[in-house]
Amino acid sequence: MPAKVSHILCSKHWINNYGVNYNHFKTFYRYLTAIECNATQEINTKSGVTLGHRPVMCRKIVDAFRVKDGQTYIDMTFGSGGHTKYLLATNKKIKVLAMDRDPIAYQRAVVLAKNELIAANGQQVIPLLGRFSELPNLMATNDVEPDSVDGVIMDLGASSMQFDDPRRGFALSTDGPLDMRMDGKRFEMMPTAADVVNTLSAEHLAKIFKIYGEERYAVKIAQTIVDSRFLMRRLSSTTELAQLIANITANYQSFDSLGRTQHSATKVFQALRIFVNNEINELNYVLQKVITYLKPTLNLNFKKRDTEDNNYEDIDGGIIAVLSFHSLEDKIVKKHLIGTEVNPKFDVKHFNHLVVHNEQQLDEVLQKSWKQINKRVITPNEDEVVANPRSRSAKLRLAVKIS
Repeated sequence: MPAKVSHILCSKHWINNYGVNYNHFKTFYRYLTAIECNATQEINTKSGVTLGHRPVMCRKIVDAFRVKDGQTYIDMTFGSGGHTKYLLATNKKIKVLAMDRDPIAYQRAVVLAKNELIAANGQQVIPLLGRFSELPNLMATNDVEPDSVDGVIMDLGASSMQFDDPRRGFALSTDGPLDMRMDGKRFEMMPTAADVVNTLSAEHLAKIFKIYGEERYAVKIAQTIVDSRFLMRRLSSTTELAQLIANITANYQSFDSLGRTQHSATKVFQALRIFVNNEINELNYVLQKVITYLKPTLNLNFKKRDTEDNNYEDIDGGIIAVLSFHSLEDKIVKKHLIGTEVNPKFDVKHFNHLVVHNEQQLDEVLQKSWKQINKRVITPNEDEVVANPRSRSAKLRLAVKIS
């Protein structure tokens, strides 16, 4: 924004004389600032990587990783490559395993891996195609040993690339086939969202909408979808489903988790996407497996740290960074990262409710695999939300492998 314009907008005299609400003014000013930032975001780094789209909270993740030469990272949701590119932009001699279940994202990773400037800078990108559940096989194929990875990034949900392509059927704002398969046509027998809404019973559809979408009118919507099978042709496009749901809930206003108005079909589309791609089971599985490959911390002082501290200097173990955009995803991530696992080798004596066990005995049974770096979940600031509206519901959790 030109300095002269900024000066005029920031003038209290200008605000008072023209009766502008100051809160509205601040929002407008941040919006203009975001436009200016986005206009200058295309920069070329020494590693030959062009940074266009800025991924959510990328600076916080890179700061926590403290990238150094010789380190290895796994970007488990490569997408458009935003997080991988920001790691490479540190210009450190690192290796990034760029993984994604989407064949289109995988092809983008292949193109990035062939960038000659990346190789010349001593960096390496290894493209991997697969779901979270395929992680062990992919690691074995690429000779990734246990306790050898310095950082893992997981940016959950559908990517901007998938939402922006109407042919994928993820967005309800544009017309396209009711598909929603993140794997694309990699598995021909995998059911689409159209198969789900045109085949399952009202009871099963209602459970999907209620559990995965937290949809208040799940039963009503599910029953209407089933009834429509006898009145109209097969639901096959995003606009057909969105319009049907809009007609059902015409007298109701839909809100998201932050209290903002949204399209009445948003939660149903979210639920279908999660169900079609088995996202919850995939997430739960990989959080149990990925810890195998991260380096454990050796710093006893960090293990005992129990205060909120943004100082990452004392962290020497592998870090996991998980971005979630849905409460159900975040609950699962939180359960794994702050939960306690039970040692399978506990004794029968631990079942005796008459015995009071001391701390040492409890430690023999209960073992923590992760230690959160920040006690509270990290959320984007206002400026980032203005620059990237899709980040508004993002939650970032950072944790270190301790055992």
